[in-house]
Amino acid sequence: MKRIIFLTILVLFPGVVWAANIGDAQTFNIESAYDLTQREQLSATLRKVTGSAYFYIDDPWWSSLSSDQQAQATVSLNNLGEEFEAKIYPVLTQNFGEIWSPGIDKDTRMTILFHPMKDTSGGYFNSGDEYSKLQIPRSNEREMIYLNANRMTDPLLKSFLAHEFQHLINFNQKERLRGVTEDVWLNEARSEYSPTLMGYDRPYEGSNLERRVKNFLDKPYDSLTEWKNQPADYGLVNLFIQYLVDRYGQAILKESMFSSKTGIDSLNETLKKLGSADNFSQIFTNWTVAVFINDCNFDVRYCYLNESLRNFRVAPQSNFLPPVTQTSLSVVNTTKEWSGNWYKFFGAKGNLTLEFNGNNTTSSFKIPYLLEGKNGRTTIDFMILDSLSRGRVTVKDFDKNYSSLIIIPSLWGKTGDFSSNLPAVQFSWTASASENVIPVVENPAEIEALLNKIAELKQEITRLQQLLSNLGAASTLSCSSFPRDLYYGLTGSDEVRCLQEFLKSRGDSIYPEKLVTGSYLSLTTLAVKRYQAQKGVRPTGYFGPKTRAAANLDISK
Repeated sequence: MKRIIFLTILVLFPGVVWAANIGDAQTFNIESAYDLTQREQLSATLRKVTGSAYFYIDDPWWSSLSSDQQAQATVSLNNLGEEFEAKIYPVLTQNFGEIWSPGIDKDTRMTILFHPMKDTSGGYFNSGDEYSKLQIPRSNEREMIYLNANRMTDPLLKSFLAHEFQHLINFNQKERLRGVTEDVWLNEARSEYSPTLMGYDRPYEGSNLERRVKNFLDKPYDSLTEWKNQPADYGLVNLFIQYLVDRYGQAILKESMFSSKTGIDSLNETLKKLGSADNFSQIFTNWTVAVFINDCNFDVRYCYLNESLRNFRVAPQSNFLPPVTQTSLSVVNTTKEWSGNWYKFFGAKGNLTLEFNGNNTTSSFKIPYLLEGKNGRTTIDFMILDSLSRGRVTVKDFDKNYSSLIIIPSLWGKTGDFSSNLPAVQFSWTASASENVIPVVENPAEIEALLNKIAELKQEITRLQQLLSNLGAASTLSCSSFPRDLYYGLTGSDEVRCLQEFLKSRGDSIYPEKLVTGSYLSLTTLAVKRYQAQKGVRPTGYFGPKTRAAANLDISK
C-alpha cells in the first residue's frame, strides 16, 4: 500500500546477476516502520521461483509456523505465483507499462519478500531498492516489493500484490524513463484501481473496494491531493478513481502514466488527448455531486457505473431549522483544496435563504446545490459567487414545495506541488427562514452594496463574539451540574448555554468554536460527540445520562 520514495539522481551502475535457487538464504534490509517487531534487517529463504519473480519468506516467521500452517502457506504461495504470472504481471504491464527489466540487478526477475507487518499493512514498495548502494546504502539493489506474511492466506493477498506491483511500474515509467516523480495521490489511485482492473473487487463482499468504501465513509471530507497515508486517504482516492475511469475509461490512467507531466496536469493533458472538453476541476465537482445522488436516471454525470457501487452514497451533515416565523443558523467551518463537503438543510417555514462566505480566499469555491422537492423531483443548480467568494440563494415557500436543500461546496486551488499538510481555508454559511417576502434586487450595484454591508456586519459580529469569548475565558463555569438530558434542536435554553460553557472549558480539541448561544445545533452536537469519544461513551451527540454523569464528575473535580 505504501510507497517509500527517495529523491535522488538516477545513476546506472553495473549490477550483479543473482544466481538464486530455491532454498538459498538472503539478507535483506527492510523498513522498521512496517515490520511487526521494528527490525531493520532480516534473513529470508527463497521458497518459489516463477518466470518473472523470486518469492522469499522471512526465516523466523516461517520457523514459527506449525507444519500444517507451513503447508497452507505453501499452497497460498503457489497459487499467488501462478496468479502473478498468468494475470497480474501481463494485465498490469499491458495497462500501465513495463517495469525496469533487467533492472539494477541485471536480472529479469523481480523479488517479492514476505515478512510480518502490522495488521493495517498489506505491503509496501521502497524506491530506494532501485538505486545502487553507493547512492542509497540500505538499498537491496533489485526490483522489489514487500508483502505482509501475516496476510499470506488472506483472500486480499492478490489485491495487495497488484497494488504494490503498480508502484514498481510507476517508478520505471515516471521516475526512471521520464525523470519526474508522480503525485502521491495519483500513484496510489492507480494502485487502488489495480485490484478492480484485475477483477478482484467482485464479488464486492470482502473485497478491497468494500473496505475502501468503509474508509471513505468514515471520513468523506478528506482532501484528495493531501496524502498522510491514512485509511481515509486510500478510501478517497479509490472512490474518486472509480468514478474517473467510469467516465473516461481505463485509458485515462494509462495515457497519463506515459506523460512527462504529473498529477492533475497529466490528467488534464490526457483528457485533451482523448478528445474530452472536460477538465479536472469540472470532474471533481461532478464527483462530489455523484457521491451524494448516485443516480444515472437523474444525470449520467452524477452516478457510478460500477455495479458494486450502485447503492453507495455519502450522508450529508444535517441542519434543522425549526419551523417558526423567524429562525437563523450560522456555522463557521474549514476545508482544504480538493475536499468535498455536504450540508443538508430542512425544516424552516416560509422562505429559506442560504448565504455563503468564502472569506475572500485566493482559491476558487464551486458550490452545486440541490433542491429535493416534495413531489419527488430533485433539481440542481450552482451558486453564483462574487469576487470575494460570497453568494446567496433564496428559495421561496420552501416549506410548501421542498423537503430539503443540499449544498456541496468544494475548493479548487493548486494543481501540483502538494505537501502532506495543505493549509485549511475558513468558510461560513448562514441559513435563515422568514415568512416575509424578500425583495428582489435587480441592480448589480445594489447587490454589491448589500453584500458589502453584510460583510461589515459579520465582521462586527465576529469581533463581538471574540470579545465575549475573551470575557468568558476569565470567568468561572456558571453551572454546577446537569440534571436533565439535552439534545439537538433546543433553542434559547439556559441549560444549553451551561453545556456550551462547559464544553468550551474543555479546550479547543472539544469545542474550538467556543460559541455560547443557548441553541443546541450542529456545532454543539459535534462538540458533544468529541467529549463522548474522549470519555469512552458512544459518540451520538445526545447529551444523555452517561454523558451527563461524566460531565458532572468533571465539574465536581
